[in-house]
Formats: sequence, structure tokens, C-alpha cells
Amino acid sequence: MARRRQLYEGKAKILFEGPEPGTIVQYFKDDATAGNGAKSGVITGKGVLNNRISEHLMLSLQEIGIPTHFIRRINMREQLVKEVEIIPLEVVVRNIAAGSIAKRFGIEEGKRLPRSIVEFYYKNDALNDPLVSEDHIIAFGWACPHDLEEMTGLAMRVNDFLCGLFAGIGIQLVDFKLEFGRAWEGEDMRIVLADEISPDNCRLWDTQTNEKLDKDRFRRDMGSVKEAYQEVARRLGILLEEGNSTEHKPTDTPV
Repeated sequence: MARRRQLYEGKAKILFEGPEPGTIVQYFKDDATAGNGAKSGVITGKGVLNNRISEHLMLSLQEIGIPTHFIRRINMREQLVKEVEIIPLEVVVRNIAAGSIAKRFGIEEGKRLPRSIVEFYYKNDALNDPLVSEDHIIAFGWACPHDLEEMTGLAMRVNDFLCGLFAGIGIQLVDFKLEFGRAWEGEDMRIVLADEISPDNCRLWDTQTNEKLDKDRFRRDMGSVKEAYQEVARRLGILLEEGNSTEHKPTDTPV
């Protein structure tokens, strides 16, 4: 059987046409990037880990009523998801000062913020994903006020749940990035959580030592990136099989 048609390739994932209308196969790559592609590398096994971690977190969120695009994991690198119309915004929730917010406002990294902060960034690599306001979003038609209210509410529910989940395994959820999409059923539209949730788009620090267990290890040349991701998977209770048998390219029939 011919390989399914590739729809899109991003920095960390490839999207293929799904086996049924309205579905997409999401393939997790080992590529790592930082600074909108200014720095790049390959971390063998990262895609396998992110696939498993994202599956676990998406299923956990579904159990508490958060709508997501996730359907099921197909194999070690692929998962089946619903086709959605991606809203061109990155929704960032911050609990502790780190990364750009610490630089922008001169806040000491590691300082807990007075309250969780939600920020919106316009998804555009050529513009370096600029920070935007709700007025920008509405004026340029990227989302309507109802969409924004829905995304903000869902983001805060995700934050509350994940903060508790990670605290239970000795990890602080410093901040994280979410993407949302519009899922259509006839003329009915629903905002759902899309993309992935993994150490690629979360800052995760050990509660006792503040050791970084996320992509900052790659961004800052700290080393042991794969080992940090493995530690997150271990604490979540989703240890992976050992050996090269888990490493493979997309199959011709990814179902």
C-alpha cells in the first residue's frame, strides 16, 4: 500500500493524511530546535518519549472533561488525532518566572508569580512569534472574543490539573505552551486542545533541586536532554521498552 500523503512538516512533527476522513496521523521526530530554528539538533529517542508523554497527558485531561484532538496512539512514534482548524495562536501559561518573561521584566528566574499569567503569541516563525494582546487578536480576526474566553478558560483548567499532577511526582510546572483548534461537526464548532503536551513545550523543574527536566537543557547546552525526558516519563509511570525495536519511521499503513 502506498505511503499516506504528507500534509505538513514542522520542527518537531510531521502530519500525514489519516486513514479516515477527518483524521490525521501525527508523527513525532527526534529533531530539536530553539530560537525559532536558529539552533537545531537531533536527540535520538526524543520523539518516542514525547509521543508517550503527550498521549498520557492528553488522555488524563480528557478524563476530566477537557476536549482534545487526541484519538489514540498508533505506535511508538505516531498518534491518530482529529483534523482541526488550528487557531494561529500560542497560549502560554506561566506560574514561575523563567525564559522570556524573566528577561522582559527583569524578574529573577525561579520567582513564583503573584498569580498564573496567560499570554498569547501569534504563530509566525518569520516574525519570531510576537507577543500579542487580545485587541490584536480580535482586530486581525485570528479569534473572536468567545474563542478567547474559551481558550483562556481551558488553559487555566489544564494548568490547575497539570500543576497537581506534576506536584504529585515531585515536579514543578513552571510554564507551558498550548495550541487550540476548531473542531467542526457540520455547522457546530468546538474549541479543542491540539498539538502536544511534552517537555518540548513545558518547563518542568524538580521540586527539591530545581533541576531542569525539559527542553531548556537543549536551549542552554546543559546536556542530558534525553535523560531528562526519560525521567519525566519514569515519574509519570510510562517507562518505555528498551532497544532499537521501538525506533522506526512512519509505516506505510499507520493504523
